[in-house]
Amino acid sequence: MAANTNANLARIFEQMAAALELTGANPFRVNSDARVARVLGDLTQDVEAIVDKDPQEGLRRLTEIPGIGKGSAEKIVEYLETGEVAEHVELLGKVPDGLFGVLEIPGLGPKTVKLMWERLGITSIGDLKAKLDSPELRELPRMGDKTIANIRKAIEFMEKAGDRAPIGIVRPIAIELVESLRKVKGAERVEFAGSLRRGRETIGDIDILAACKDDEAMREAFCAHESVTQVLARGETKCSVRLDVRGLVIQSDLRLVPKVSFGAALLYFTGSKEHNVRLRELAIRRKHRLNEYGLFKGLDEKPQESGEKPVAAANEQDVYKALGLPFIPPEIREDRGELDADIPALIELDEVKAELHAHTTASDGKMSIDELISCAESRGFHTIAVTDHSKSSVIANGLDEKRLREHRKAVRAAAKKHKGITVLFGAEVDILPDGTLDYDDDVLAELDIVVASPHVSLRQDSRTATKRLLKAIGNPHVNIIGHPTGRMVGSREGLEPDMNEIISAAKAHDVALEINANPKRLDLRDTHVRAAVEAGCLIAIDTDAHRDRHFDFLIYGVLTGRRGWLTAKQCINAWPARKLHAWLATKHA
Repeated sequence: MAANTNANLARIFEQMAAALELTGANPFRVNSDARVARVLGDLTQDVEAIVDKDPQEGLRRLTEIPGIGKGSAEKIVEYLETGEVAEHVELLGKVPDGLFGVLEIPGLGPKTVKLMWERLGITSIGDLKAKLDSPELRELPRMGDKTIANIRKAIEFMEKAGDRAPIGIVRPIAIELVESLRKVKGAERVEFAGSLRRGRETIGDIDILAACKDDEAMREAFCAHESVTQVLARGETKCSVRLDVRGLVIQSDLRLVPKVSFGAALLYFTGSKEHNVRLRELAIRRKHRLNEYGLFKGLDEKPQESGEKPVAAANEQDVYKALGLPFIPPEIREDRGELDADIPALIELDEVKAELHAHTTASDGKMSIDELISCAESRGFHTIAVTDHSKSSVIANGLDEKRLREHRKAVRAAAKKHKGITVLFGAEVDILPDGTLDYDDDVLAELDIVVASPHVSLRQDSRTATKRLLKAIGNPHVNIIGHPTGRMVGSREGLEPDMNEIISAAKAHDVALEINANPKRLDLRDTHVRAAVEAGCLIAIDTDAHRDRHFDFLIYGVLTGRRGWLTAKQCINAWPARKLHAWLATKHA
């Protein structure tokens, strides 16, 4: 079976959920399949390994995974045995493939898409584009000129902007926009929400909430912002614009909310949708109603319209407390067990005090040794590791053994000029395709720290990739496995090793797995971090800095760590200097 079995199954369950929705099936079935798709997408162990050679025992193991019931487990086993799921094949026969794309258009729900399909024969985005000027489209319910104009703009936008943009591009834009809106006269609270606040690696649009004493001033500042190229909507409580910043085209929505209900609104618009559903279900069990206006007593559908005062609304902490829950950080609001768990103190940005993977002009970096050390000092770090590339990274000007030893002399000399920080001499050593390292052990033994990373042959099959990384982890001089899969967000899948094996070996050999904080990498990804945290494996968060501004990438690594429930205790970069240096010394005397 292919290494991407989990991804294939997740796609199958996603399509079944969408097809069921389009055919008017029971919402419970729709939600069940959608939940299984999310679970499979997050799973770090290959389901084939779970089922193994005994389907009956495999069924039992699958049903032990939260979110997977007996029926879904049987479909998973069916796929492993036959390569398909009969219900999936049957549903695809009922729904044209192109309708899944139509469902992605903002503002078009399953009921409207179903009507378009049944009455007008629209089965793809192309069909819809061809019908935008037809009178029969306007005859459908709630399909006026304004709605059609919005659909036209949405299609144009989707075609130009693509689906989602990396968080490293979107977050600085959102911060600048929020900061400008906070300067509006009368502004009381302005925050971004949505998947950006949850720290997801890619972002669809920028959601902003604002409470202001002068709503019109806030609307004007938002719609007239210098990055706005088109105002899509300007209403009393919601404005939508299209931004174009440094070549990125992205939509941003501003929602104006009363200060008294800002917390409930922030909770609602932060999401995730699945987390919010669980909160609303919990509220109903307590005979309460939760919406974006607050938490209200009773089960009235719209209690805010009757003038009822909410139990909690002004801030998120009050809402969670009123529901009998601790405050749940935004990054873990994904319906992955957070409502039923003891939430640990997740790692904070200011707890990271060491950079253990950084480059200088000796290989492909843009900073001299002195500049790198000074940059780390200015960040308040107690330790900086100089880890230039090894000899096989020819394109990165990797160092052979002779240059490496000359570089060590230069690093040691520079370190003497910086008394307030420990400077480690190390290397980012290539993990070659067969799992051996780019330097012999006697060379590795001369280093203070070894970051071993895969850079080539990133399309190996899962078993080969697993053996490759396991061999590197087993090397007695390796401290950190850098960007373990070699993936690039949105452009390169990278290796697909059995992460449970990798995590288990890393823990056994006292090796840290790295979250590479470069937003193009974010490798480990959040689901891998969660599995590593649960297994008790050590994690490193490094920026892989090649120039001074790359130190700003640290926030993306921390967000990814938080999404994986990482604490400072398990992150070696957050350890006190003495503890970190003692740990490194166990492999480098």
